[in-house]
Amino acid sequence: MIRLDRVSVRFGSGARRFTAVADVSLDVAAGEAFGLVGESGSGKSTLLRAIAGLVGHAEGTVELAGTVMPRRRPRAARRLVQMVFQDPYGSLHPNQTVDQALAAPLRVQRLGDGERRIAAALHEVGLGAAHRFRFPHQLSGGQRQRVAIARALIVAPPILLLDEPTSALDVSVQAEILNLLTRLRQEHRLTLLMVSHDLAVIAHLCAHVGVMQQGRLVEQTTAAALAEGRVHHPHTRALLEATPGFTGTVAAD
Repeated sequence: MIRLDRVSVRFGSGARRFTAVADVSLDVAAGEAFGLVGESGSGKSTLLRAIAGLVGHAEGTVELAGTVMPRRRPRAARRLVQMVFQDPYGSLHPNQTVDQALAAPLRVQRLGDGERRIAAALHEVGLGAAHRFRFPHQLSGGQRQRVAIARALIVAPPILLLDEPTSALDVSVQAEILNLLTRLRQEHRLTLLMVSHDLAVIAHLCAHVGVMQQGRLVEQTTAAALAEGRVHHPHTRALLEATPGFTGTVAAD
């Protein structure tokens, strides 16, 4: 469902030219949940944005659902993939109600039956009709992230990209959101690609894991192998050592 062939992303020019992602190749099968881990600045979020078409990739090929993506994405291509961002407050317009936030992607994609779609999207993420006309500041952090997930899913994309979707939430709420994402993936046969610096969060949702360092994908492994310490690259081992107590309650394939 997601195929990357030697993708690189660069910013700036001349002496200030900077390579954020370097020569990354990756395959994610349909219905799979794949996690990318790495320290801050490793390029994992930039890679996610390149897949979504939010930043251009300088070299290589991004292929989604069997179609090579052009640098400038047409409307139909954008419907293939949606993204949930790290900050659920910053990703929602403060002056728009939940109803307006959910109606916007329907309008962009020219999809009808808005009333039914909005009600169904709220129900799927565990929010009721009472939340529909509230503003973001009237919602808790967990509720705001549920709205962001509903907004991403309302156009029925086969691919969902998750940029640290629980890092801004309380620990008690993180498990609720991860369990929600697990259920939605199963019910809708979604392909998920999630980035995080937290090994436990990745292992909870993703059976397969890639490790990034300085813009490169240095190792691909499984959550089970991480939990057992069966890793090969020194950076992967350093991440494990920096996560004391990680026993890996891991996701199943």
